[in-house]
Amino acid sequence: MKTNEFFTLLEQHSDKALLFEYAPNMLVGANYHITEVKHITVDAVDCGANTDTWKETIVQLYESPQELGKTEYMTVYKALAILAKVGRMKPYQMDAELKIEYSNTHFHTAQLFIQEAVIDQSQLRFKLAVAKTDCKAKDTCGIPETETAIPASSTSCAPGSGCC
Repeated sequence: MKTNEFFTLLEQHSDKALLFEYAPNMLVGANYHITEVKHITVDAVDCGANTDTWKETIVQLYESPQELGKTEYMTVYKALAILAKVGRMKPYQMDAELKIEYSNTHFHTAQLFIQEAVIDQSQLRFKLAVAKTDCKAKDTCGIPETETAIPASSTSCAPGSGCC
């Protein structure tokens, strides 16, 4: 989801609670805070020696240990106020991909993509997803487009087994 799409959804649903689902049926706690917004420029070279540059907006969420047991989620209105203040200090690149950075004691730190927005009477809930790494130079590197699945029962990594 692009930064402008994220803001449009927030503006359309400012009267709702703002929730983030970091894994299926696993919500960021109601004790979360927006602790940092990063405006990132990625300047990359892939394994095929191709260069690329793009922008990202990273919104970091943190669960406050002082507010464990909190049941009311941040409102979209409050989140918009926080994000607007950030934008006045460091303007957003509105066509940048937006990611949510999050971790807790059961989930590793990750920058998650917004996979879907679910809207009901009282909530705006963003379903987040982890993106797999990929080779952008498959043709140059000779990597086939389809991945070879490794059987779950495979316990060794013998030559020719396809596990490595």
